[in-house]
Amino acid sequence: MDGLGRRVLVAAFDGWNDAGEAASSAIAHLRENGTYEPVFSIDPELYFDYQYTRPQMAIDGEGKRTLRWPEATLLKPVRSTRGTQLWLLTGVEPARAWQAFATESIDVALREDITGMVAIGSMMSDVPHTRPISVFAGSDNDQLRTSLELERSTYEGPVGILSVLGHAADAAGIPSASLWASVPHYVAGHTPSPKATLALLDRLEDLTGAPVPRGDLSTEAAAWEASIDAAAADDEEMTEYIRQLERTRDTWDSPEASGDAIAQEFERYLRRGGDGPTKPGRDDPRR
Repeated sequence: MDGLGRRVLVAAFDGWNDAGEAASSAIAHLRENGTYEPVFSIDPELYFDYQYTRPQMAIDGEGKRTLRWPEATLLKPVRSTRGTQLWLLTGVEPARAWQAFATESIDVALREDITGMVAIGSMMSDVPHTRPISVFAGSDNDQLRTSLELERSTYEGPVGILSVLGHAADAAGIPSASLWASVPHYVAGHTPSPKATLALLDRLEDLTGAPVPRGDLSTEAAAWEASIDAAAADDEEMTEYIRQLERTRDTWDSPEASGDAIAQEFERYLRRGGDGPTKPGRDDPRR
């Protein structure tokens, strides 16, 4: 089978893998613009540390206070179509028992006849907000790399749950790929990055062939960029730093630049321990 097949599981998690909330926002966008139903949800008692990922109190539509526990859920599209369908695995990155979590999730994927998986994440990088968002697209599967023109990472070191899931999927016979958006580090920890979310969705559509609605993301991305421009205009040091990043990026994009530039940046990020924005109260596997 060439490519990822007709039932593709898209996985993204809040936490370590989610600089600028780009990956989790991409999943949320897919969920909001489609009709999905849950087919599997983990037992939070097994996988979360509530001191770091605390349950949330909320008020429902009837005015009742409800307690919501951290979760990770696999969702399937309600309507069947002839083309490629995107299934979703989303939630908070678990704090423990990753092997069991991956095994449980992939067992459900096999039961549901999932034919391929795409893990999406975002990382803090030394890149300017004024240029197109770089997305590293890679796979350890030889056939996928050939058919989809993907990279092969040579990284060795600490990883997040996305890599664990991808490894488990490949071992179970489900070919997997990964998409990582590079988010400017000077804004990634302070605001959602719709420009990075849009870049991930664009690349996901290219990779899977499934139509992905964009909604107002283009407008939101332009507003995001303009707001950073305005903030930087009052800070000479920041303005000069952004110009330096722009010069570096333009060198990468020049015809003389190596095609491995994005892959090298991705590996530098991971070697730094993936120092990205982990929000208070969320799991951090580096603890």
